[in-house]
Amino acid sequence: MALRQLPPVAAVISFIDCINRGDTAGLGKLMTRDHELAVFDEEPLRGRAANVEAWEGYASAFPGYVIYPHAIAEPRQGQVAVLGHTTGSHLGLSDQEECKLLVIWLADVDSGKLRCWHLLKDTPARRHDLGLGIAAHGRPDPDPPACS
Repeated sequence: MALRQLPPVAAVISFIDCINRGDTAGLGKLMTRDHELAVFDEEPLRGRAANVEAWEGYASAFPGYVIYPHAIAEPRQGQVAVLGHTTGSHLGLSDQEECKLLVIWLADVDSGKLRCWHLLKDTPARRHDLGLGIAAHGRPDPDPPACS
């Protein structure tokens, strides 16, 4: 039975789920062949094989790494933005400290697979541009509740 093509938001949620479970094979299935990982201003890592290998290393080194989405938006067709925080990362912070650091992931999705996974600094302007954290009244939502 052929897998059906996931809509962009579902593909991104599945990608995050694979990251959170350390499922690098699942990540590879959700990447395009020319997948690109761009972390802030670093040089992007290109290619599915290179990215799967990098995720294998990261998952092995940081098995407790988890992404906690706070908000998800579709700023453009085929593009998904996620505002959230992490715990268990390479930062070496306690979960209580790390959960205070909000970041934005921006994915470009093509035919149900992620072509790009970009990690961006969280700023009010970026949230606005990507449709994250804007309440119905047009003002930014307050910061998410404190971590438990």
